[in-house]
Amino acid sequence: MGKIIMAAASILLIVSGPSAIAGNMTLKLVERATTDAVTDLGAKDDSAGDLLTFANEIYDESNANKLGDDNGWCIRTVPGKAWECFWTLTLADGQLTVEGPFLDAGDSTLAVTGGTGKYSGVRGEMKLHARNDKGTEYDFIYSLSQ
Repeated sequence: MGKIIMAAASILLIVSGPSAIAGNMTLKLVERATTDAVTDLGAKDDSAGDLLTFANEIYDESNANKLGDDNGWCIRTVPGKAWECFWTLTLADGQLTVEGPFLDAGDSTLAVTGGTGKYSGVRGEMKLHARNDKGTEYDFIYSLSQ
């Protein structure tokens, strides 16, 4: 009987794997938006269909130590108001994917749709807040759970 229980426990561990994040986790990061580029694909100037691409450096909450990078794109959906975005955040211990609206004015909340490494199997949301009016730095606050 003991061998059967040990075998069942071993199979369960192999199938489910170790938990990457136990409970909830919050990551507070800063993006330095130095590579943002808009390609005008729709009507002239700001219009639906334009493409925003980026691959920016990510820093810790104090904006002092580089922790990783993000890489992604946004499509203009409502001129002067909103973009729909998708990107991957890459840190030393794994990646997180994010998608949702980026609003021209005010804060945005986007969905965390998955992860790798330490973040495998997570879900949650990311709050985005502009740190200045120039749009050169953003607070990224990830609220994650397993």
